Amino acid sequence: MTEDIKKEEEKSLNFLEEIVEEDLAGGKYKSILTRFPPEPNGHLHIGHSKSIALNFGLAAKYGGKTNLRFDDTNPVTEETEYVESIKEDIRWLGFEWAEELYASDYFEQLYQFAEELIKKGLAYVDDSTAEQIAALKGTPTSPGKDSPYRNRSVEENLQLFRDMRAGKYDDGEKVLRAKVDMAAANMQLRDPIMYRIKHAHHHRTGDAWCIYPLYDFAHGQSDSIEKITHSICTLEFVPHRPLYDWFIDKLDIFPSHQYEFARLNLSYTVMSKRKLLQLVNEGYVSSWDDPRMPTISGLRRRGYTPESIRDFAERVGVQKRDNLIDVSLLEFCVREHLNKIALRRMVVFDPLKIVLTNHPGQEELLNSEDNPEDPATTHREMPFGRELYIEREDFMENPPKKFFRLSPGQKVRLKSAYIIQCDEVIKDAAGKITELRCSYLPESKSGGAQSNIKVQATIHWVSIAHAITVEVRLYDRLFRVENPAAEEGDFKEYINPDSLQVISAAYAEPALRQAKFAEHYQFLRKGYFYLDKDSSEEKLIFNRTTTLRDNWVKEQKKN
Repeated sequence: MTEDIKKEEEKSLNFLEEIVEEDLAGGKYKSILTRFPPEPNGHLHIGHSKSIALNFGLAAKYGGKTNLRFDDTNPVTEETEYVESIKEDIRWLGFEWAEELYASDYFEQLYQFAEELIKKGLAYVDDSTAEQIAALKGTPTSPGKDSPYRNRSVEENLQLFRDMRAGKYDDGEKVLRAKVDMAAANMQLRDPIMYRIKHAHHHRTGDAWCIYPLYDFAHGQSDSIEKITHSICTLEFVPHRPLYDWFIDKLDIFPSHQYEFARLNLSYTVMSKRKLLQLVNEGYVSSWDDPRMPTISGLRRRGYTPESIRDFAERVGVQKRDNLIDVSLLEFCVREHLNKIALRRMVVFDPLKIVLTNHPGQEELLNSEDNPEDPATTHREMPFGRELYIEREDFMENPPKKFFRLSPGQKVRLKSAYIIQCDEVIKDAAGKITELRCSYLPESKSGGAQSNIKVQATIHWVSIAHAITVEVRLYDRLFRVENPAAEEGDFKEYINPDSLQVISAAYAEPALRQAKFAEHYQFLRKGYFYLDKDSSEEKLIFNRTTTLRDNWVKEQKKN
């Protein structure tokens, strides 16, 4: 038995796994069927990844299947673009569904269910306005009052409902409501609306329908039609479960059962689709896949890996109580994975020129490993010459005591190259340092006679003659407060003004000219980076996925 299998067995089951194991052992089900039911009204975000991993992972663990069902009951907000982006995101995360289904597949069946409830005296057509319905619904501490239309006859309700379907009424003129209990302590049971009139074009059914079921009527019944054994929802659906059970009981259909878990809330982030859409529409971000967005497409574009997101979902676990997960855990997961797979490259962001005065001038090719974390790492050749760029921050003319990088008379090692010493500082008329004159130790290359000379620091560099120019986009957290949704006023007031900084001309070693979208990079001492889709052959653009360390922890300690 391998260590991994032992670890897996040692892990305690979450409450959903316990339920599934009990249901299978007791013979309640021969196999389990779950579903992931997104509404196609926006892109998936990191919160959905937890639900995806849970539904698909649970079914896979117990030999079951998972359906992908689009709950497309609101034609006004839904688009085929969102359907396609959702499918792409799920596949990218590493999951495949058993069947691709749509709530709109069941529109006729749902309509027949509604007529059946009318015939049983359990549903009625209400002419009240939305304001009147809300006023009669009461409050959590006082019962509601019956609609004046609640006691219409079965025949009248059937005719009115059929006329609604036939398009005889305007939007909002009538609704179909379930006749449950206007005095119920649970507000969801106070005669909820089942159908509303919407003369709107649907992305799949076109103009075939002008009445559409509300989510609460379509959702549970769709689960039942598909014979979903374990309908897994987030905690906000707890008060809706008695209504789903009421519909199933009155219709006498397959008793799909709903179980709830805590949704994923992430610090320094908003997870509401409505708020994310605002950010896009009002130009605070460039698009749904802006690398600052918590969308799956945004994270993918930024350079996150599916493995890191699945690892994150597993570490977060399955809880029954809402909580705020620190975004640094997500960043930790991607660092852990990228450290193992990212190719190392040298890129200088803020260049300071170095001239090696004792260098003979001819080009030399030096070897450097692509990933020291990989035992089977490959190597690349890097050109080395007389003139180099280093980071301006790696030199100080008058350094404090513990500054171990380059300074007058101080030695440092150039990564995979030689030890150098600063001999002279050249400045312009304004006193700005423009160039360093240095000498190098020819025998200090790895394997050379002086390679064991001890120096306090190793810095990165690029050969000026061979460097390529790239654009670097430094992305950071989109919000400057931990929980922007809980702050007073407009959540957009708390956007981090430094969430994107662009370095239009950074200097990279020539190996980056062959950068590919399938590859991830660690720019030495700078962070993890990924090629952006805006790149062209003439202009390479790299997005910072994350820093090498959690810099926010340091910043918080300062405050």
